[in-house]
Amino acid sequence: MASWRAPPPPVDAYQHNTLIRAAADHRSLLLAFRAMLREGVAADHFTFPFALKALAQAHHRSPPPCAAATATATTTLGCLHAQMVKSGHGANVYAASALVHAYVSRADAASARAVFDAARHRNVVTWTAMIAGHAAAGEAREAVALFREAVARGQEVNGITVAQVMGACAQSRDLESGRWVHATLRRWGVEPILLDVALATAVLHMYASCGGLDAAFEVFDKMPRRNEVSWNAMAEVCSRHGRQDKVLEVFPGMHSVGMKPDKVTWLSILRACTSKGAAGLGQGVHAYMEKTIGHRHVAVCTSLMDMYSKIGNARSALQIFQCLKRKDLMAWTSMIIGLAKHGHGKDAVQLFNQMQHGGVVPDHVAFVGVLTACSHAGMVDEARKYFDSMWNHYGIRPTIKHYGCMIDLFSRAGRLAEAEGMMQMMPIQPSVTMWGSMMNGCKVHGRADIAERVGRQVAELNPQFGAIYVIMSNIYAEIVLPSVQLLTLYVAWKERGSEVGYLIGHFSTGDGDDKHVFRWLKQQAGRPSELNLVGEPHHCRLIPAIATDDGHSPFSTVGAEDHCADGINRLPCIVTGFHRWEQAAADKSPAGGLAT
Repeated sequence: MASWRAPPPPVDAYQHNTLIRAAADHRSLLLAFRAMLREGVAADHFTFPFALKALAQAHHRSPPPCAAATATATTTLGCLHAQMVKSGHGANVYAASALVHAYVSRADAASARAVFDAARHRNVVTWTAMIAGHAAAGEAREAVALFREAVARGQEVNGITVAQVMGACAQSRDLESGRWVHATLRRWGVEPILLDVALATAVLHMYASCGGLDAAFEVFDKMPRRNEVSWNAMAEVCSRHGRQDKVLEVFPGMHSVGMKPDKVTWLSILRACTSKGAAGLGQGVHAYMEKTIGHRHVAVCTSLMDMYSKIGNARSALQIFQCLKRKDLMAWTSMIIGLAKHGHGKDAVQLFNQMQHGGVVPDHVAFVGVLTACSHAGMVDEARKYFDSMWNHYGIRPTIKHYGCMIDLFSRAGRLAEAEGMMQMMPIQPSVTMWGSMMNGCKVHGRADIAERVGRQVAELNPQFGAIYVIMSNIYAEIVLPSVQLLTLYVAWKERGSEVGYLIGHFSTGDGDDKHVFRWLKQQAGRPSELNLVGEPHHCRLIPAIATDDGHSPFSTVGAEDHCADGINRLPCIVTGFHRWEQAAADKSPAGGLAT
């Protein structure tokens, strides 16, 4: 019968180095290195570079580590570092470079820099690893400064070094340093754009991130070869700078050279179609995707759903959603918001419930979607339940958007007291949008009393919110005007953005001579062309809700004036707002009088 015997342990450094180099994880590497020490085999100049490189590679190959794995890796690295110094191999430039890279791979830029500064000899690998370490740690300025130091010392750099420092310039939005790096290479007779597609893409990304859009276009046009990364970088550049027309050129450009778009490309193109409202092109892209990638990528399909929702085609968005085999939180949320915005509130609420029953945990955006759906569908009780569950069940603290949805819901439903109570009790300062929702609710439900109280609060909190005065004028015109005997006209002005004050004039509605209103405004505010009502900046119509031309308004002669002049110093910005006065007050105040 056959028998076997374990092979003898390695007896020299070469064999131990081979085992160390082949280590698949942190633990096996540490065991192999300790076995070498235990057997009394001295490390040579290959041992530490092999071990440190294997350690870095094991870190990149491994899934996100647990606490135990992280501790093992840290122990291994510390052991290697200590033995390297103890054995006198710290002066080995290859070992020092590998140690810097190992610390960088562990996201320990401080330890890497300590090793770098202590190294007596450095090569291009050492400098590049340290520059990459600073960039990865978010220390972009240190990375750029280190590259400048390398150039000043006459240190050799390579394409990887340049790509790393370009990434650091892009990260810190340092266009000046990025241009300096590019110009330095050109002075050396090197044009990075022509050398390598990855290096050219790094230069393109730097210019784009720093706002040099024209330079980015120039780099892209000069590139002799382009890959998916460079095409996607160009699409991202154009999208970031609002050049959606250029983004839409990416797809035919890639197709013309036989290059297939990937997930990143599709996302950029679909975002551009959504932004430009290019429904026809978006549908064409969808048809092409159906033939090529289908519904494999959830993120791409979610972007496609978002496009259809924003052009008003909720049915197509829902069809795509139903075709998804795997639905993540973003897909559910996008569909819920799409249905809510297009009047399908009950369907959106039902979809939210399905998401919860399917085990998908909603986030704050999903709750904005379902609360919006409840608001549009008038589902007050359901909205209360969802709002309360945010904190009670999921630990999500409501933001101003969630409170805004609730205020809008209460205002639409005519539950104005609840809306006002929530605004008074909420821990966040109410936004002007909330006040506007409540004022519109007062108008719809005929509650001029609440509108007047709320309007006064808004005027005190945010006097520059001119829309509130327009809403108030509409409320008084529709609800209060038939019984009003005396009106008070408010004129607020500002000196180039700084609120100055108010003028208040009292006018009778029954004296038949309304030209004195305009004369009074002219006296207080200057030329008629300077009058500017917020909301209609180019065509001044004073007190629009009352000053109409239909013959029924008591102020019918105060109508459209000349266009507003730009560049004036004193710009009245609000000319509206009315107050109910009793007849007794009217008897005491002469028409056209001025109160301050």
